[in-house]
Amino acid sequence: MKTQKNYLKSALIELLSQFGRKSEALIYLNKFSNTAPCQFAIIKIGGGVLADDLESIVKAITFMQNLDLIPILVHGAGPQLDQVLTQNKINTTKTDGIRVTSAKAIKYVRKVMYDESHKLISALEANNVKARSFHHGVFECTYLNQKKYGLVGKPETVITDNIFHAIKNGSIPIITPLGETKFGQMVNINADTATKALAKVIQPQKIIFLTPSGGIWDQNKQHITAINLTTDYSYLMKQGWIKEGMRVKLRETQTLLEQLPDNSSVSITSADCLIRELFTHQGAGTLIRKGENISALKILPKNMVPKSKFLLESCFNKTLKPDYFKKLILKQVIWSKSKRAIAIITEGKNGIPYLDKFAVTPEAQGEGLGAALWVEIKKNNPALYWRSRTSNVINNWYISKSDTMIRDQDWLILSYGIKNKNTLDLIKKDALNRTSSWIRTDGFGEKL
Repeated sequence: MKTQKNYLKSALIELLSQFGRKSEALIYLNKFSNTAPCQFAIIKIGGGVLADDLESIVKAITFMQNLDLIPILVHGAGPQLDQVLTQNKINTTKTDGIRVTSAKAIKYVRKVMYDESHKLISALEANNVKARSFHHGVFECTYLNQKKYGLVGKPETVITDNIFHAIKNGSIPIITPLGETKFGQMVNINADTATKALAKVIQPQKIIFLTPSGGIWDQNKQHITAINLTTDYSYLMKQGWIKEGMRVKLRETQTLLEQLPDNSSVSITSADCLIRELFTHQGAGTLIRKGENISALKILPKNMVPKSKFLLESCFNKTLKPDYFKKLILKQVIWSKSKRAIAIITEGKNGIPYLDKFAVTPEAQGEGLGAALWVEIKKNNPALYWRSRTSNVINNWYISKSDTMIRDQDWLILSYGIKNKNTLDLIKKDALNRTSSWIRTDGFGEKL
């Protein structure tokens, strides 16, 4: 049986390599496997997602359990409840995004939540996934504001003993967002609120919100892949295109992450992209972390040269030419505070900077630091170009960050913010004519 399980696990790791590099999948699998089983992930499933994407949810959860990873699931049922309350002619309103829950409505809330929980468990069990429902006994609540919201609870105590017991026995806990007051009154809890209350107690590595949008989008309808709250929060909150609902989410996420370990993160993604978001550097949603400070310098101080050299050579597994730093016509060097990520930007053609080096340690890539570094690069450089070997394993990531890509034999010439054809021709010629920074020992030049 153990041999069969190991074979299945190996097969799944190979399957993961279809989303990205096998080495990436192993980094994340080792990271998740080396934490306490109950602290792997809490996944909040919106009611609309549960209704529309049940098959994708089940596939993803089955995949995880076969890798011996057991997430805790918290589900909502908003659209389902809207429909039932309307059918029964019960007024349903929301104030500040919170469903006002009357004494008449609460019994329907309970029924709908039970039904949706059972639907999810039945689908999982049909795929041989062990699951256990928790309708009550998790959240002890006070009223959020009984006069304003009715029977809506604010979790004060979270009881996890039975949840941990289920995980120990290999079962996926399915948490219904219902609670009780100290007098035994059942109360409705906003599913996001329930998820965050659970996270504060369990301290998971990942908190994942499955939404129809699959992430956060900017004013140009471009997907924001990573948010480093340390450097991005103030900037984002000043942007007019950030809607009030998203501002609230960002504020609440920042508050939540301040109460969690530094390696914890929040992901917003879709059900069908959940595995890619978990097991690849590129991800498939929006990854939000407390992050760390990222500094942009116009010069590289002498005391930083040895650290820069070590990081570059370690990441590329190559040896830099002895005069590399002396010959740099440096425009900017962007460092992460932990010195695990660096971008070296030099003078290019027509005043457009050239990305000479981009290096992030594998561990830092797993934390989303590469994406955070790229955000800082774009803040400082509205236009940029660079080159990459066609054999470079992160080319898909580079391509996703570029507006244009030109292939020339062994090289890709990539850029963003450059529209003029003559300029594109000029940067292509410049990129191809640049000499390698590395001492060649394998017949190849630099990757970037």
